[in-house]
This record gives sequence, C-alpha cells and structure tokens, in this order.
Amino acid sequence: MLLLLLLLLSPAAALHLDELFPYGESRGDQLLPEGDDESSAPLQLAHPLRFLDAQFGSLYVGTNGIISTQDFPRETQYVDDDFPTDFPAIAPFLADIDTSLGRGRVLFREDTSPEVLRRVASYLRSGFPRSAAGFAPTHTFLATWERVGAYEEVTRGAQTSGELNTFQAVLAYDGSDTFALFLYPAGGLQFFGTRPKESYNVQLQLPARVGFCRGEADDVKREGPYFSLTSTEQSVKNLYQLSNLGTPGVWAFHIGSSSPMDNFQPATAGRHLPTARPWAPREHPVSHAEALEGHYTEDTLEYYDENEEEVEYPPSEPGQPWDGQSRVDVSFQSRAAAGPRGGGSPPRDPALASPVPHPAPSDWPSYPETESADLDPTAREAVPLGDVESWDLEGHVRPLGQAGTRIPAVSEVDGEALAPSQEGPAPHPAGRSVQPYSDGRPMPSGPDLPAARPQGEVLPHYWVPGHTPSGGQERPVVGVEDEISSNTEVFTYNSANKETCERNHGRCSQHAFCTDYATGFCCHCQSRFNGNGEHCLPEGAPHRVNGKVSGHLRVGHMPVHFADVDLHAYIVGNDGRAYTAVSHIPQPAAQALLPLVPIGGLYGWLFALEKPGFKNGFSLTGATFVHNVQVTFYPGEEKVWITQTAEGLAPENYLIMKTNIEGQVPFIPANFTAHIPPYKELYRYSDSAVTVTSSRDYFLTLGAINQTGSYHVHQNITFQPCRHAGPQAAPSSQRLSVDRVFALYSEDEGVLRFAVTNQIGPVEVDPEPAPVSPCYDGSHTCDAAARCHPGTGVDYTCACAPGYQGDGRSCLDVNECATGYHHCGPNAVCINLPGSYRCECPSSYEFADDQHTCILVAPPPNPCEDGSHNCAPGGQARCLNHGDGTFSCACLPGYTGSGYQCSDVDECEENRCHPAATCYNTPGSFSCRCQPGYQGDGFQCTLDAAPGMEACKYQRHLAQAQHVYPGSRVHIPQCDEQGNFLPLQCHGSAGFCWCVDSNGNEVPGTHVPSGSAPPHCGPLPEPTQRPRTLCERWKESLLEHYGGTPRDDQFVPQCDELGHFRPLQCHGKSDFCWCVDKDGREVQGTRSQPGITPACIPTVAPPTVRPTPRPDVTPPSVGTFLLYAQGQQIGYLPLNGTRLQKDAARTLLSLHGSIVVGIDYDCRERMVYWTDVAGRAVSRASLEPGAEPETVIHSGLISPEGLAIDHFRRTMYWTDSGLDKIERARLDGSERRVLFHTDLVNPRAIAVDPIRGNLYWTDWNRDAPKIETSSLDGEDRRILVNNDIGLPNGLTFDTFSKLLCWADAGTKKLECTLPDGTGRRVIQSNLNYPFSIVSYADHFYHTDWRRDGVISVNKNSGQFTDEYLPEQRSHLYGITAVHPYCPPGRK
Repeated sequence: MLLLLLLLLSPAAALHLDELFPYGESRGDQLLPEGDDESSAPLQLAHPLRFLDAQFGSLYVGTNGIISTQDFPRETQYVDDDFPTDFPAIAPFLADIDTSLGRGRVLFREDTSPEVLRRVASYLRSGFPRSAAGFAPTHTFLATWERVGAYEEVTRGAQTSGELNTFQAVLAYDGSDTFALFLYPAGGLQFFGTRPKESYNVQLQLPARVGFCRGEADDVKREGPYFSLTSTEQSVKNLYQLSNLGTPGVWAFHIGSSSPMDNFQPATAGRHLPTARPWAPREHPVSHAEALEGHYTEDTLEYYDENEEEVEYPPSEPGQPWDGQSRVDVSFQSRAAAGPRGGGSPPRDPALASPVPHPAPSDWPSYPETESADLDPTAREAVPLGDVESWDLEGHVRPLGQAGTRIPAVSEVDGEALAPSQEGPAPHPAGRSVQPYSDGRPMPSGPDLPAARPQGEVLPHYWVPGHTPSGGQERPVVGVEDEISSNTEVFTYNSANKETCERNHGRCSQHAFCTDYATGFCCHCQSRFNGNGEHCLPEGAPHRVNGKVSGHLRVGHMPVHFADVDLHAYIVGNDGRAYTAVSHIPQPAAQALLPLVPIGGLYGWLFALEKPGFKNGFSLTGATFVHNVQVTFYPGEEKVWITQTAEGLAPENYLIMKTNIEGQVPFIPANFTAHIPPYKELYRYSDSAVTVTSSRDYFLTLGAINQTGSYHVHQNITFQPCRHAGPQAAPSSQRLSVDRVFALYSEDEGVLRFAVTNQIGPVEVDPEPAPVSPCYDGSHTCDAAARCHPGTGVDYTCACAPGYQGDGRSCLDVNECATGYHHCGPNAVCINLPGSYRCECPSSYEFADDQHTCILVAPPPNPCEDGSHNCAPGGQARCLNHGDGTFSCACLPGYTGSGYQCSDVDECEENRCHPAATCYNTPGSFSCRCQPGYQGDGFQCTLDAAPGMEACKYQRHLAQAQHVYPGSRVHIPQCDEQGNFLPLQCHGSAGFCWCVDSNGNEVPGTHVPSGSAPPHCGPLPEPTQRPRTLCERWKESLLEHYGGTPRDDQFVPQCDELGHFRPLQCHGKSDFCWCVDKDGREVQGTRSQPGITPACIPTVAPPTVRPTPRPDVTPPSVGTFLLYAQGQQIGYLPLNGTRLQKDAARTLLSLHGSIVVGIDYDCRERMVYWTDVAGRAVSRASLEPGAEPETVIHSGLISPEGLAIDHFRRTMYWTDSGLDKIERARLDGSERRVLFHTDLVNPRAIAVDPIRGNLYWTDWNRDAPKIETSSLDGEDRRILVNNDIGLPNGLTFDTFSKLLCWADAGTKKLECTLPDGTGRRVIQSNLNYPFSIVSYADHFYHTDWRRDGVISVNKNSGQFTDEYLPEQRSHLYGITAVHPYCPPGRK
C-alpha cells in the first residue's frame, strides 16, 4: 500500500497555471462556441491516432470536459451518468459545464511543434520508463478548458457562482502508440462536480468523472473497457495535489497501441502497478477511484464490470458501521535472515526525481550520513526528508512537519534506548537500533491488504519518512496503524482506532463531503446547505419539525398530566419566521403555558436569519442536541423545567423532537390573551455547549383587565461537535433578536401556538448601531424574480433576474419565443420557460452540431417492408418492426413457435366448440358445426324443438340414436325425472364438466377439466341490497319533484357511496354552501359567503385519530398508481393513463429502520405486502386511512427479497437469497411451507400467474443465471430461460398479454417470452441498471439503480417514455402497480 502512496505523493512543487502547455488563438487554437452543451465539428487529424486497438482520423471536443472519436449524444444521455459511457470518451473533467455569457472558453488544436513534442516525451518517459523509453511522438492534440463554470439553473435573484476551473488534456501519438496527459494546475479546480438538471431542486452534486471509456462492446453482456480515476468529491480535489508521474497535477496514461491492449494503463512512475484487466470479477467491492482515495494495496487496482454481485443494502440504522478492520502492518524483514527471495523494487528511475520542468535530484537538499547508516543505491535516491509529505489514508496530503501529523523517527520513540538486536545490526544514531518482529507475526490479509508474505520474505523498499535506514543487510521493522505507540521491539502507528471517511462516510449527510484530519474525520455541508455536516438542509428553504410533548405540571395548585401530544413547527428560512403548534394539551395547562415562548423560540434560534459572518443554531448542532431550560416566574417564584431533545432528521427532512415539561406554572384564567414584547438574547458559545440567560416581561389582558408578569430563563444547549477539524472560526457570542412575538391558545381547536421572527448577529455595543440593509433583514420590496443590491445605509436597488423584465419591484417573464430573442434554428420549436426558454426538435428531426438547428433524420430501414426479415411465411407469422432497423417475429393466432418457425395449433384438442358440436381443424384456425338436431353457430348449440318431448329428453334421444363407440365425443345429456336438464353436466368419455341453464346452454365460466372438482351448479343467491338511506330517499323525492333534472339553482342533497350525507352541502351550482350533521340538518353558523368554502367535519364518526408522525399509511387517491420501495419508505406514484403524474408523487408509508425490497399488492383486500431485509420479515398494511403495518412472517428469514401475491388463492410467495429458498404461505402467514431449497444460488425476483397456476422466479447465479417455473404447489419445476441472460433482477407476468417479461442488469435488456419459453423477443436493449419491473396497460415500469428512479418503457415500440426521480436520491428496489379493481381472470 505504501508503494502506491509514495508513488502518488510527489516531492515536486505543484503545477502552476503558466506551466500548462501554451495555448491561445495565436498558437492556432480553435474556439468552441459558447453554450451549455456545445461540441466541435470533427477535427480531421493529420495522422490517425490509436484508441486502444482501433484507429481514428478525427476528434470531437465538447463543452462538458470531454473528447471523443465520434460526435456526442445530447448531454442528458451521459453527463449525469457514471462511467462507462456508451461512446468513446477521453474525459479530463466530465461534468455539466456551461460557457454561456462569457464564462470561460474551450480551445483545441493539433500541434507538431518540436518544443511541445519534446516536453510531452519528457513527461511520458518519466511516467513510463520502460514502455515509453523509445517513444517519440510525431503529433499532439491539445484541448484546454480555461476558466469555465458549472451549469447553474437561473433562479430568481441569484447570481452565477464565481467558481471557475482551468485544466488541459494532451494526446500524444505516433504510428503505433497513443498516450494522454491530464494537467490540473494549483488553484485551477474551484468546483469539483455539478448538479444534475433533472434533480436541481434536490441540491445533489455529482463529482466530476475523470478517465477513459472505449464505448459499446461487442459482447452485450459486458461493458466495454474503461478506466475511472474519480468517484468522490475528495478524489476530484486530489487531482491537483497528487500525480502518477511525480509532478502534482500531472497524470499520464497509455490509451492506445498497435499491440493488444486489454485496457487503459496509468503511469506507474517506474513502478509496476497491476495490469488493468477488462471486466475482472470483483472479489471485494472497491471504488473506481482508489488511486485518489488512498485505499490502495498492491492487489486492488482492478477494472471490473459494474454489475454488483450483492444487493447494496444500506445499514439498517443511520451510522451503523460495517464489520471489518482496516489495519495495515508493513514489515521490513532482514535480508541477512531471509536472503533475496523477490518482492523488492528496482532502483528508482532517475527520471522520476525530475519530471520536467521541476528540479533534479542534485538540486534537492542533502543530509549528512552517519558512519553506521550507509545507504544502498536505492536508499540514496529516496525522497528527501524535508520534502516528504504523508498520506492520511483518505486521499489528503499533509507535510510531515505539521503538528499532529509527524511520524517520529525510531530514535525518538518514548525517549528510551531500544535494545540492540542479538544478530547485531548496525546501530542507529545515538546508539539506537531496531529489532524485527520477534513473534513472527504474518502480514494480515483482507479485501484491502496485500496477501501475507512468508516469514523473512523481502518486501519492496518502503521508506519511512523521518527515519534513515540502517546500513548493511539490516532493515528496521515498521508498522503502519493510526495511533502512535511503541515498545522495545517495534514502532507502530495504529490505524484500527482512527475513524476515517473510508469507514464512516455514511455518517455524513448526502449533501455533505467528508474530510480526514490528523485525529479523525469531519463532515461539512456543501455550499448552499446549512448544518453540521452530519445533517444538512438547503439554505433559504422552509423547514419542518414534528415531535411529541409530554408534561407533568401543577397549574397553580392543580395537577395536569399529558403524554405524547403532537408538536409541529414550520420555519420560513428566508426571513427567520418560526411557527409552532402544540395540539391537545389540557386547557388549564395550555392557557398557563402561553408566556413560555422558549418552547417555540428554540426553532427560531435554530433557523434564524443570519447576518453576514454569523451562524444560526442548526449550523452548529445539526439535528441531534439537547435543550434544557429552567424558568422561574415572578412574583410567585414558580419553577418549570423544559427538556427538548432533537433525535435527527426523518427521510422527508423534517426535524424529529421530543419535549418534556415539568414543574409549576402560574394559573392564567380562561380567555386571557398573552402579549410578549420583542426581546434580545445573548448566546455564549463554547466547544460543545451554548448558554443563554435572560429575563422577560409578559402582559395578560381580558377586556379592560391588564396584568403583568415576568420570568427569568436559564438555557443550555449541548451538542456533539466534530473536534478533529480544530476550533471553529465562529464568534464566541452572538445576539438573537426576536421580533413580532405571538402566543395564542384556541380552546375550540385545542391548539397552543407560538410565532417568532428571529435574526442572529453581532453583540451590539454601540447604543445607535448602524442601520441594517433591507437586503439583509428581508424587509426589501424587490420582486421574487429580482435580486436586492445593497447600497449606502438603508438604500438598495432591485434588478430583475436574467429572463425577466421590469423595474425590480415588479418583474415579468420575457417570452423569448414570442419576441424572437432566442437561438432556436430552422425547424426547431421554441418553448418558453420562466426566465428562460428551450429548443426542441419535432418528430423525425434531430439537432445539428450547433444544437439549435433541427435537421431531418433519415428513417432507419424497415426489414418488415423491404423483405430482408427471416420470419415464417406471412400466413403463419407477422414481422414486428422496432423502428431502429431491427425486427422480431411472432406467430399469428392459430400458430405456435418462435416466429421464425411456426406450426399449426389444433384448437379441436382444446375443446373450443360446444359439446353438441363437431370441431374441424384448419391451418391457423378451426370451425364448429352443431350436430344434427341442434341449431347454432357451433360455439353455442340449442336443441331443435320436437313436438311432445321435453328438450333434454329429445336431445338425449338424438345423441343415443347416433352411433356411439369408445372414444366418441358425443355428449349424452343428463335429464331429471321431468325431462329437464340437470344443472351439472359431465362428458361421459372426456370427463370434463360444466353447468347449464334450463335450455341446456353452458353457463360461461363453469367449464372444469377432467379430474377437477365439479363446479357448483346450484341456483345463484339473489343479490342482497341494503335499504335506501334518508339521504337517498330525499334525493330521489326531490329529483322526482324537479321532473328528473334540477336547475342550477335547485338544491339536491349530496350522498356518499354508503348513502350518508356528505358533510358539505351546496345550493345547486352556486357558491352558497353549509355544513350538515348526520341527519342532513344544517349546522348553525356554517353557511358561507360566495367564494368561501366552510370546513366541515365528517357526518359519521371517523376512525380513531392516531398521533403523527408514525409508520402508518397515508391513503392514496382512487385510480391506478405505482408503489415503489425505497429503503425505509414506500413511495406512491399515480398514473394518468400510462403517464407518470410526478407532481403528485409522495411517500405512502415510512418504515424507519427497515429496508424494503420486494413489494406486491392484494387487490381484493386493498393490502400492500413487502419484504424487509433489515427486519428479516414479511409485513403488510391496508391502504385504508390510519392503517398500521402488521408483520405476518417474522421468523426463519435471512434476506427475503422477491414477493408475489396470488389474490385468487389468498397465498403469497417469496425468495430468500440468504437461505437460498422459495417459500409460500397464506396471506395471514399460516400454512407456511418451503417449495424449493435446492439448486438455488441467488434467487431474487418472483412472479405468479394465478389464472394458469404457474410460478416463475429468477436466479442471478453469476455462473449460471436462469429463470425457472413450476406449478403453484411446487410441482413440474423446470428451467424456462438460461441462455443469453446475465443479471435477471426484475420479473413480471402480464396477465393481459400472457407474457413473462424480465429486466436484466447484465445484458441491459428488457425481454419477454410466452409462458412456455417460446416466442422470446427483446423490447428494449439499452437499460441502465434495472432492479424491479411491473407491467401495466401498454407500458413497463422499472426501478433503476443508475438513475435512482422509475422509468417507463412502451411495450410496443420499446421506447423510453418517461422518468421519475424522487427528490431523496437513493436506490429504489421493488415496484408494483395498484389497480382500482382486480384484474379479470381470463384464459
């Protein structure tokens, strides 16, 4: 591990801006047009270059920090996705870059000047001392991104960021090889990632991607070769601090050769990194960017397929650490004892010490050598002590001389002399020496460590900073851990006890970055977010608090107790207003608590409006702290204690609070109102606590009665700071100014309310402080679409944001499309947006290179029309054109097969005709003819009437008259004594049965096969009908009185589905409305004026009100919708037809501590079922209001994943990838049994066909993935599909098309087949990383781990039609569709 660290840490100075390769129009550079997503015309190269093993004669340069050998797709198809890309990519800084409005420029050229060629060759020879030793480039291609900015959405009143980046890419090539240099000057990277446009309001920042990608591979089951250098914000920051060839900020790669190359090769600075291997299987999960994260060992630099073998289940509790150790021990064993057995490194390449243009080794400071410390040649070229920097195991560089980071020399440890070795190694200075390990401990092995070496084996020459090795054949023994300790045998630095970002990054907010320090790590919120790093909330956005309040009080002398009543708070972040409401506190206590503003004042301090240079409470405490308050009332000296405990953020980002109030408060008579004047409080800050002491007056009024009281307040807020980053640069004292204080109790509602407006700022000593600009205190009158610019004193000006016009007080959107102020070219459609616009191409058009002009796209060939397909003949199959030049074949009805070969189906064997008819099979069809004595179409045959004989007897007589022989299909009807048809009829020879009506006609849906239980053919019970209610009878009476159709001004009572009066009644179609009771009588005082709707309570008793928030169901609206699993919650996404109603999506059910994976729905009882891998359970909840989750399977599970519900048989089926089982049980958890426990490796998805009684499941066994099927009882198990599949994650059975379909994260395909495995066809072949899939109408909907969203695909065209990305970005698991009815059972 230290080998790679020493390679990456360079002794040279950082690269300066003026040390980039020269560029500019004077050098012949071309300029890329300004814009957000621009790309160059193809630059024809004077000499082709090699990219891996292919040759290319032209290059394209894109705005977004990328070079390619082909034109780019639209940025939405690649800029927000991780590697690999679908096209060839050379990416020095792939991010959403925007050079509009003069924010930087992009320059590029081909160069053959001798000075550039010489300088490139010098860099490359230092980085590739062997493979590039004789490399003499003939051509170079240079691309420079100079002071370019990140894309920023235009928001009202916002200015663009001043963060700008400068970086450069150089490609050097001759006829055989191509090398690449990426250059990042010091100070050149000011932003490290960009936010995706689709999720801009989520404030999610994606780190820039750096690396190379070959693009699509020939094998669809594999990704093309690629190399990724960055994966986190920290790794991007390290680009200009580290290097792989000795100069910080300079990185070199071998990217093409006429000799075979498996993958892109990074420079090793003369050392041998492991050879890159394409698609290597992952034995241990590792990062794409270990070189920049600082977690390398000798064996972990691999390039691999991104398809994980394990589901990325997060810890079930926030902050829960993963098992495992991260201890690194490096032993330097004695050569004299072991002999040279390999593992050593060659002498340091002289070129490494002086990568141009930096000093050579001769320029480095020299250090005197002692007589007992003669260095070998390798040691003499080691990094000089004064320039060495240390590595803190997370990608941060720090000089060894800094306090708290220095690794002491062995001679300094503990200040004690170390005993000399028995073998007599040469002494160290001051007569000290170092012993090797005496206990023979082997090197530890693990996912991130080199394999243990045999005792005495020589390791590579790792040099210990701050220590000069002994001479001769001896080497000291050194351990690298993370706490400095020592004994007489070994000096160690213990890393197992140090918390690092690598092991604890999950403890940071998703809107924070993690930084390692000398003693540990700290989390820091990203820009535009506020918090302590572990909890971050968007600045300026509204915030919410939910919690519970309990109390034991004496109001005067009256004891009052309450428990877990609801508290809700809403804070307007832009101006510091905080509103708090506490429900259901008993009246005597609620009235007496009116003066206690600290109950709601806490939230004012947490989210107070900040003056420049000052911080509100949440930026220090985050969402975990304790607030203790002691209040003493005067003159009675009653005392009350308040404890408010913050317990973190819920998934919806509201703060969770628990409040307890105990003590005695003065009695306040009913109907008195309280008034608290504005006040100021001085907050004093220490390392982990905030203290406040103040006194307040309050006034009670009732008519002409006025009373005055006061109280003294002691407040103490304790929290856990992150001390590793050192003392925070925050004022030791801040003043909270509280204006517009309101306290109100509504006895009718039972709600106690507080409202405060808060601002945090300096302690004002001047009795007449300088006025605050209205731009800072929120009192300005600028329009919401304008920015406030402070002037002198309280003066300010308003200016409309770009895309708006007006005087700043009033701003209106500029319609660029109507005014012509847009750049949409010919054939393009301009669409106006608030403050902006966009260009779109109509169907059959696409953007030209300028991204503004639309050009006609030549339609792809249609094999179905030009006859190039190979489907079966037209009378047997049809050709299905996919629109992209590909096709598939499907047999026509009446035929079966693959579509390329079809055979006739003998429908007569399926008993399609009436029992009294004869079936005649024909190619692709059949016909039915009624037998003699019957009439009809053959599907329904009725008896020809015969005089004097009952119908059944007559039909029986005709059947018996025919020649009956064994195996005959003639049915002889069964009659009763009166000659009528028996309700149950069974075929004498075939054995199947059915029910008939009085005329002998079959009752639809009663036909059962031979061997099955006969159907029940008794008379159907008469449907029961409830009596009409008062509301319904009154409504019918009035409608009859009005003549059937009322006028708009006539009243008709409104009844609900159960016949009860709706609580709100209105007069015809007017706005005059009122509330009614359960008997329809008007509730006095509720009649409204036009335009105002009264708030009415239900006319019947609602279900019991439960405290919120708790994990119960928020009932969805009526209609079809999707339910998806997302970690600790189940999401609700309604459908409008098949379109996603993204604006109406919300959380249906919060399940704290769970990880929901599989999900399905029982349409009969309106229950949603799910599997929980954290709780190892199967649970369910009704979709009725107020329903709570119920666990139905809670034992004998390890990792339950897929789940399927059979609503016909009232059973459920699930897979367990931990036990490798498939089980079933009744929906209440009873009658549980194992269906399969053999020949399963990684079972995941499961689906049921309740009509045909089939079960299907997937097994993504990496060695032999497959899809299997069986009966619902576990009989007739067989493999359905096992070829050309990789990671079949999602599976669904479409009851309408009778197709079994699956989504494969390995092949990236969505495919379907008939239930017997025939007729397989590809619907879509460019999925990202699907996990679960469901079918509804003519669409598929699947969850995707690359996009962290729900994606819809049209079944017929295979096109992506829509996408929903939840605001809270994390992996989505199972998905199911909920219909307002049960799907029909059709065969």
